[in-house]
Amino acid sequence: MLKNIYYYHEENASVAVAQNILTKIFNTTKQLESFPESGQIEENLRKLKQEHRYLISGNYKIIYRIIESEIFITDIFDSHQDPSKMNK
Repeated sequence: MLKNIYYYHEENASVAVAQNILTKIFNTTKQLESFPESGQIEENLRKLKQEHRYLISGNYKIIYRIIESEIFITDIFDSHQDPSKMNK
C-alpha cells in the first residue's frame, strides 16, 4: 500500500511530495505506541466485528486493529475513494 501511494505521488507530483506523504503517515502511526485506542472505530468495517479503528493522515485513513497487545495496520485507504471499496 505504501509503495503504491509513494509511486503514485512520485509519478503525478514529485519525489519530495511522495516522501512527505509517507513521512506524515509514519509520524501519525507513532501515537499508537502510547495510545493504541486513540483512533475512532471505522464504521464502514463494523460489520466485520473486528473493531477496526482508524487515524487520519492528510487524505489517508490508516486502518488498524488491536489483537492482544499488537497493532496491525490492515489498510491505508485514500479517503477520496468510495468507502464501499474499503470492504474489499
